[in-house]
Amino acid sequence: MQVKLSIFDYREGDFLQLVEAIFKENVSDTDGALDELLEHFENITQHPEGTDLIYYPKTPEDGTPENIVRIVKEWRLSQGLPCFKS
Repeated sequence: MQVKLSIFDYREGDFLQLVEAIFKENVSDTDGALDELLEHFENITQHPEGTDLIYYPKTPEDGTPENIVRIVKEWRLSQGLPCFKS
């Protein structure tokens, strides 16, 4: 997975792949790649809940990759922040 500099360098589908890669790495035997992906996720989303969106979702349904992408997108738009590229 190639990471990009900012969230607006991602198409929504590419960002979903990033979140799915985090889920995949989460069950991996090593944490090196996971740590980098989680730090990248926090940096580019700027969401106040950070990785809690992944590990401590408000509801079980919110903890799916698709809903994490939706939550990040809705929050960024509500804050007037740029989101995914078209």
